[in-house]
Amino acid sequence: MNTQMILEMIGYFASVLVLVSLLMTSVVKLRVINMIGSLIFAIYALLIGSYPTAIMNFCLVGVNIFYLVRMARTERIFTLLPAAPGEAYVQHFLQYYRDDIQKYFTGTETSLIQADTAFLVCCDAVPVGLLIGRTLEQSSLEVFLDYSTPQYRDCSVGQYLYQQLAERGCRRLLVPTASQVHGAYLKKMGFIQENGRYVKDLTSN
Repeated sequence: MNTQMILEMIGYFASVLVLVSLLMTSVVKLRVINMIGSLIFAIYALLIGSYPTAIMNFCLVGVNIFYLVRMARTERIFTLLPAAPGEAYVQHFLQYYRDDIQKYFTGTETSLIQADTAFLVCCDAVPVGLLIGRTLEQSSLEVFLDYSTPQYRDCSVGQYLYQQLAERGCRRLLVPTASQVHGAYLKKMGFIQENGRYVKDLTSN
């Protein structure tokens, strides 16, 4: 493999990263991937002597860093709203995000029939998360759905929600089943697997 081919592969790889970044629903992921793609593109442009292209991409790297830092410093203000699983807005939320919910919570329709508890998490006045479950003995909550909208999948909604549930007297969360992706999220949030279920002790937070 000669040098020219290696350079072309670097250029193609950078192009793919920039393109993939535009497909991200999460603004943070978009910025991070776009920044990496722009940085590689800038290096590629320097290697082939295309200095205007290099300058433009270095500027894009700077723009992405600026917005990432600003987003990190912007405090999100969440609000927890108790709701009923069958009320109109909860059903509207479920219907609106139905296709995305099905990607991570397959076969939840039957479980939701047993639900008696729901909580909406809002950022400012915008609903960004929904938890639906069933209350159990010993201040436990069986969780059928724990969904965050694509723009808020950085664990911030879950961290706020679990803290609020603990303050409201909930001691333990139990998730009966989880897809591979959601299972990875649950482990990241401190759930452990017990007897085929995911369990989180809120009293240890």
